[in-house]
Amino acid sequence: MGHINSDIRLIAIDLDGTLLDSQKRVSDRTADALRCLPRDVRVVIASARPPRSVRHIYRSLNLDTWQINYNGALVWDEPSSGIVMHTPMDGALAARIIAEARGLYPDVLVSCEILDRWHTDRFDPSYTTETGKLFQPDVVAPVEEFCNQPVTKLMLLGDVPTISRLQSILSRHAHVSVIRSDPDLLQIMHPAASKAAALRHVADHYGIPMANVLAIGDAPNDIPMLQAAGVAVAMDNAHAEVKAVADWIAPSNDDHGVHATLQRYGLCGG
Repeated sequence: MGHINSDIRLIAIDLDGTLLDSQKRVSDRTADALRCLPRDVRVVIASARPPRSVRHIYRSLNLDTWQINYNGALVWDEPSSGIVMHTPMDGALAARIIAEARGLYPDVLVSCEILDRWHTDRFDPSYTTETGKLFQPDVVAPVEEFCNQPVTKLMLLGDVPTISRLQSILSRHAHVSVIRSDPDLLQIMHPAASKAAALRHVADHYGIPMANVLAIGDAPNDIPMLQAAGVAVAMDNAHAEVKAVADWIAPSNDDHGVHATLQRYGLCGG
């Protein structure tokens, strides 16, 4: 691992903090490099975001690949708007976790993503996600009206002390995985859902061994994906634990780090 590798055939790239700069844009330099990759190298977006929040980036890069959404709880075929793989949590379990969290902190905000639709019982933009900045909820209704079905991802939002305490409590649940990539946000999913599991499924579909996969990320939810890939790159702005599993540390997301990675591994020129 970690060598300059001309055998890379799939590049899995996280969005926020990685491909996107702090203005939530793909730099022109990086976009140009991705468009001029060798034809047999596939680019796969691997994000915590839902499909609707990735679409404008996917289209701007002229991609045609499957994508990984919701930290791997969904593998999505954007060209056909098709579900490839879905690993949701049980709706009744989501309802129990919401009740537990609200029992401790009645004001915690609750959002459930169910496939590509946002459900909440109280729309409050004081704490929000990157997707929440771009879209309004699809459904505003009591929790019991939408937790009667499988839930792709449950999110709890609130002030940092509240989310820290809930992370400590809810991480003890054996039947969910709890991810905290942002100080004011907990993402709760089925324990089998991860970017690594989804990436293995996508790579297998394209007939590409994991040894020939390059993964690039910055946050703790990227660690399983980086560990599964043949080559792992962390951004300079990445969390320390992400850098610890990387083969190389790229420049930051505001310094064209993905472009530098493609250069380093012989995947694009200047």
